[in-house]
Amino acid sequence: MSSAVPLRNDVLPMPDFARRVAMLDWGQIAIALDARGHAIAKTVLSAAECAALTDSYPVHELFRSRVVMARHGYGRGEYKYFAYPLPALIAGLRTALYPQLVSIANRWNERMGIATRYPQDHAQFLERCHQADQTRPTPLLLKYGADDYNCLHQDLYGEHVFPLQVAFLLSTPGHDFSGGEFVLTEQRPRMQSRAEVVPLTQGDAVIFAVHQRPQQGSRGDYRVNLRHGVSTVHSGQRHTLGIIFHDAA
Repeated sequence: MSSAVPLRNDVLPMPDFARRVAMLDWGQIAIALDARGHAIAKTVLSAAECAALTDSYPVHELFRSRVVMARHGYGRGEYKYFAYPLPALIAGLRTALYPQLVSIANRWNERMGIATRYPQDHAQFLERCHQADQTRPTPLLLKYGADDYNCLHQDLYGEHVFPLQVAFLLSTPGHDFSGGEFVLTEQRPRMQSRAEVVPLTQGDAVIFAVHQRPQQGSRGDYRVNLRHGVSTVHSGQRHTLGIIFHDAA
């Protein structure tokens, strides 16, 4: 059993996420995103931070809603969306990651012929969302048990969509759970879908396309459509933190 204290704004000291995130190899991350639509950042969260997030799942006041996947045909398992104000750890991650990703997002839109450009500051982007009545926070915690899975999907939520998101594995494969791999599929025009299993360990982040990404072709760039999900968990429990940068309608 974990000895971590459930996450609250007054429990854990606020890490310097801006510095921690800035130290990641963003050049290589950009290359991987351009090539495959996803990139892995190793050990972004400590074991204590992972445990604090996992142990917070039963703390009802941290969340605005709970979704049982089977009731909606999403798969099996459940997840909860955090409420505003976000816990400092969640808000810190969201604020630190966005400016590192915004240049990639703007470059992708330019390559795909999409007119939308994103501001450098996440608060300004959220204001854009809120003016369009997308006011509900989207960071979430997901919990899977044996035989649970997450169907392939896209986290869109409204008119304003930031094209990249981040998921953190909070549990340890082979110790806390077995199975339950993070899966991405991409559909290129007039081609069959391609699937990729993304290997993660505790504290790792996978950065990936929410919906579409550009792909260089013989006649210039075209759009590749991506979906993500989680394969069946064979045993134990698997917890994940999802950071989505647009809010929901």
